[in-house]
Amino acid sequence: MTEQTPATAPTIHHDADVHRFATVVDDTRAYLDYRLDGRVLVVTHTWVPEAIGGRGVAGHLVRAAFEYARQAQLAVRTQCSYAEAWVKRHPEYQALLA
Repeated sequence: MTEQTPATAPTIHHDADVHRFATVVDDTRAYLDYRLDGRVLVVTHTWVPEAIGGRGVAGHLVRAAFEYARQAQLAVRTQCSYAEAWVKRHPEYQALLA
């Protein structure tokens, strides 16, 4: 899997009302869902359709959620297997884990 560089990274939109980070790549929507448990952002699901898989889209979604948590001073818990694996590969975000 090739992760996109910041210059080619997709634009991630945060819809706090529905607890979702989303992006559209090649007219195809991908998203990460979360819930708030007090001061903990719980990543519940990451979904990237096969049509845009393998481009690092899920990683960008997870990074956006962790960056949001950092800025909002929230801890993060992963209930999504992809997010759990991602944070293991990115030690710079492990301090945010609840």
